[in-house]
Amino acid sequence: MGLFGTYLYDGDSWTAHDADIRPEATGPWLMVDVHDSDFATISYHPTGPGTGVAYIGVTPRVYFDDENASAPTDVAREAEGLAAWREELGISPVTSDDLVDFLAEDEPENWGDDDDDGEVESFVEARTAEFLAALSVPVPDDLRQST
Repeated sequence: MGLFGTYLYDGDSWTAHDADIRPEATGPWLMVDVHDSDFATISYHPTGPGTGVAYIGVTPRVYFDDENASAPTDVAREAEGLAAWREELGISPVTSDDLVDFLAEDEPENWGDDDDDGEVESFVEARTAEFLAALSVPVPDDLRQST
């Protein structure tokens, strides 16, 4: 069984959060919701040019093999939105080029082909930790401990 966990970053620290409740923070926030170590939903506000939702690992559309499980993704747009979100924090900016390769597209190719269960088990946690480092924000303890 993989990791399930939702974490909210308010610009200063991470706290556990309920994925079904929109954060009430007045400033910029970032929420990471890990689903069974298979994919992570990254929600953020303000959205800038993005939609406010990106994925790491695989999108819900691919994971559940259901096009209604999530909206279509545009990784370039979300990378721009996340870079703009980072600028809202008022510290060293990142570019969308630094982030785009971390984000999942709606392409089922190669997903689920890994035979090394140990590697698959920690993939999303490790990839999410790398993404957060590229975004220059701290990593939640649960993700740091699982990598």
